Amino acid sequence: MRYGVAVGEEGRTLKGKASIGRKEVWPSWTPTANMMERKPHLRQYAGGVSGGPHNPLGAAALYLYRDGHDSMFRLHGTNEPWTIGQAVSSGCIRLTNEDVVDLYKRTPVGTEVLVI
Repeated sequence: MRYGVAVGEEGRTLKGKASIGRKEVWPSWTPTANMMERKPHLRQYAGGVSGGPHNPLGAAALYLYRDGHDSMFRLHGTNEPWTIGQAVSSGCIRLTNEDVVDLYKRTPVGTEVLVI
């Protein structure tokens, strides 16, 4: 199965093996301190954004773990499907909501992921 994705510059720093440590439907999102430093307009979301169609993580998220710890990288949906195929993400791997829901259904927690 192949999916179109979008990933930004920081996403290129994650290489090698990881595993799906947890999954969530309509996940909440809070920008990291680094994201808010790079993009000050994100500070308005410092308290987090609840899950739903307005949320940047879209319909589902699969959280990538290394050595039992959250890597802070995710495979997630988007409310901006026109960005797929572009370098736009803050580091996570972005899929359309339809594709991330399909991947969510197919991928159990513990699945090994190889990022190349």
